[in-house]
Amino acid sequence: MTAMSGRGAKLANRSRLVWDLPVRIFHWVLVLAVIGAFVTNRLGVAYFDYHLLCGYTVIVAVVFRIVWGVVGTRHARFTDFVRGPREIWRYLRALAQRCEPVHAGHNPLGGLMVVALLGGLLLQAVLGLFSNDEIFNSGPFNALLSSDLSKLVSSLHRRLSYVIAVAIAMHVGAVLLHQWGKKEDLLRPMITGRKRLPEKGHGVGIPSSRLGLALVLAALLTGAFLLVLGQAPAPANSDMY
Repeated sequence: MTAMSGRGAKLANRSRLVWDLPVRIFHWVLVLAVIGAFVTNRLGVAYFDYHLLCGYTVIVAVVFRIVWGVVGTRHARFTDFVRGPREIWRYLRALAQRCEPVHAGHNPLGGLMVVALLGGLLLQAVLGLFSNDEIFNSGPFNALLSSDLSKLVSSLHRRLSYVIAVAIAMHVGAVLLHQWGKKEDLLRPMITGRKRLPEKGHGVGIPSSRLGLALVLAALLTGAFLLVLGQAPAPANSDMY
C-alpha cells in the first residue's frame, strides 16, 4: 500500500511542459534588456547608443509578447491568466487563508502584474523614442516634437523609470516569496518550461512550444520595427555629431 501510495503521488504530480520556449526566451531577453537600459542610463551619455538598443529590444519583445498572448500556447495567452476584480479578490482571500489553488501558468495576481509590467515597459520604451537628455542625445523621433512637448515627454520617461523599478522589485519579491516561503518553484520552470502539477484542476500542460510560428512572428515584428525606425527624421542638432 505504501509503495502504491508513493507511486500514486508521483503520478498525481507529474512534470508537465507549461511555459513554451518563446515565452522563456522573451522573459530572459526582456530581463537583460531592462537591466541594460538601467545600467547604460546610469553610465552616462557615452553609452546612449547602447541605451537606445536596449529600448528597441524592449519594444520588439513586449509587442511580441502581446501578440503571443493572443496566438500563442495555452498558458501564454491572456485568456488563461487575465482575470477581473472578483477573481483577483477571491484569490487574495484564498491566499490569506493559505488554500489558494495551484495554477499551471500565472495566478490571477501574477497575471495582473504581468499586464502592468508589459504596459509600463512598452510605454516607457516608446516615450524614449521621443525623449532627449537635454545635453547631447535624443531619441530617433524627438525632432517631431516641440521643445515644450519634448521636455514633458522626457520628464515622463525619466519619472516612469522609478515606477517601473518599484514594480519590478515587487515582482521579484513575489517570486522569492513563492520560492522560499511557499516552496513553490517558479524560477526553474521559466528555464526548463516544465512544472510539477496535480493531475486534476489547473494542472494542464501544453503539447509543444509552436516555435515555428514564434520565429515567423518575431521576424515580422523586428522587420516592421526597423521599417518604422527608418522613417525617423534627422535630429535637429545633427550638426553636433
